[in-house]
Amino acid sequence: MEKQKFSARVKQAMGEASITNLYQLNGMVPVHKAIPFGLQHILAMFVANIAPILIVGGACGLAASDMAMLIQSAMLIAGIGTLVQLFPIFHKIGSGLPIVMGISFTFVSVLCFIGAQYGYGAIMGAVLIGGIVEGILGLFAKFWIRIIAPIVSASVVTAIGFSLLTVGATSFGGGSGSADFGSAENWILGSVTLLCCILFHIFAKSYFKQLSVLFGLVVGYILAVFMGKVDFSALRETSIIAVPHLMPFRMEFHADAIVSVVLIFLVSATETIGDTSALAASGLDRDVTPQETSGSIACDGFVSSLSSVFGCMPITSFSQNVGLVAMTKVVNRFTIAIGAVIMILAGIFPIFGALLATLPDAVLGGCTIMMFGTIVVSGLQMISKCGFTQRNMIIAALSLSIGLGFTECADLFTIFPQMVQNVFAQNCVAVVFLVSILLNLVLPKNMEAEKVTEQKKEKGKA
Repeated sequence: MEKQKFSARVKQAMGEASITNLYQLNGMVPVHKAIPFGLQHILAMFVANIAPILIVGGACGLAASDMAMLIQSAMLIAGIGTLVQLFPIFHKIGSGLPIVMGISFTFVSVLCFIGAQYGYGAIMGAVLIGGIVEGILGLFAKFWIRIIAPIVSASVVTAIGFSLLTVGATSFGGGSGSADFGSAENWILGSVTLLCCILFHIFAKSYFKQLSVLFGLVVGYILAVFMGKVDFSALRETSIIAVPHLMPFRMEFHADAIVSVVLIFLVSATETIGDTSALAASGLDRDVTPQETSGSIACDGFVSSLSSVFGCMPITSFSQNVGLVAMTKVVNRFTIAIGAVIMILAGIFPIFGALLATLPDAVLGGCTIMMFGTIVVSGLQMISKCGFTQRNMIIAALSLSIGLGFTECADLFTIFPQMVQNVFAQNCVAVVFLVSILLNLVLPKNMEAEKVTEQKKEKGKA
């Protein structure tokens, strides 16, 4: 009897399970119907989640066994971070929005430099301190978030979209550094995947339309198997179950490494602000709240510190999953939580993660091109909502032209110290954020009003 009462209370609190709740932030979705949508999010971010580990680990000379251990931990941390974002801790750490977390690409350059100089242990020490700093800044965001005007967020979101277009195109060609980059096989895989995504979205009925990315990935993967583009050799040496390691590397603390990483954490916070704003605008059709932004940044920081305890790099919100939300409008937290559980299982059962890792880059690129383009469009829509005033036009135009233009010509930054180059030379989002913030602070608030006043004075003199 008591069990029935408890079940009734849970059911009343969560509401009736319905597939229509996919488009609502809260509410239950039947588990068997939620799994494909959660899995779609994992497939969209899986390669990008483990790629930073492979790059930085390679630069530090880590053994293959260490790399496999870190990939396992990366999936576990991504799952934990996503759950914290979905269901905030103490109502302060986490946004409560359908944000998917993963290992950040933003830190790759500086961590490769630190790892080569001091070793991987110095990276872990710097990430531990840097994460705590960002987490504290997130908790007190209400005191400084006011300088992030809507036009600043809109410019940053647009920059995030543009910066991801190259990532999608690189995947489409076969992945950075691949021997067959741009080959006919990769063109075929990417094109077929993209075409399947589009056709499925056109012809599928009801909520099935929102599984277009998953459908394209499955068809592309099957085609890749028949083309001999999937390597299953890594599965032979992968154990079925393994417990993630705590403190696999002895942490070291070096002042210059910590300062460098803290600066990148500030850059990462700007990207998180942009991602959170983009998700609220494109997925929920509203502006993000200060509490959601604060919780999102705090989650980035504190979970990144937890990540270092497992030997992993910093974690952040994934823009590609923001693009997936923008395209499908699936914002249900329970559904995204199913994806987070899948990631945690991939961390506990390495064989599962190793199987997902066989997904060819070209297939992933075929389905991400449209997603990343959706982020660009969302940013432009946010700029439009801000209004095309003279002030807003100057902020958006100048920040985007400098941010996107200067970082395409990284040699412009050679006169600056190495730390500045690590932060800005190839990070258009950081440059766009800095320029837009400065312009928002120095430009007059009523430029149009001053212009009208001057015209009236001139007429009076005449």
